Amino acid sequence: MSDMKLEEGIRDIVAKDPRFGPQAYYFIFEALEFTLSNLRTRRHVSGRELLDGTKKYALEVFGFLARTVFYEWGITSTEDIGELVFNLVSADLLMKNDADSMADFRDAFDFEEAFDEAFRRDGLPIYFDLD
Repeated sequence: MSDMKLEEGIRDIVAKDPRFGPQAYYFIFEALEFTLSNLRTRRHVSGRELLDGTKKYALEVFGFLARTVFYEWGITSTEDIGELVFNLVSADLLMKNDADSMADFRDAFDFEEAFDEAFRRDGLPIYFDLD
């Protein structure tokens, strides 16, 4: 797929569904590539596999800011990631098979646990005082 087709497709999606910024859609493609690169052979990945790869990639790229970045993009749950994926499918920018559904993305993990737990010290949450 050409960069122009991708850019145009994402622009159209955001115009129809402004819940998520364009950066969120580009990140899904990056997370998909990250997920595929960690497989022995490239193949279709399930929603759960993509969610796992997205979580790992977000932690690798953004570290303890992963949840904050996602919130800035409008992503607050695994269901939101599913909405992004299925918006891309509807725009013919991603493909799905008959077994893929939004149910794959429901309640897969809690964002606070997934993105904050790795950065807690001695079992205590890390808080930043920005004042």
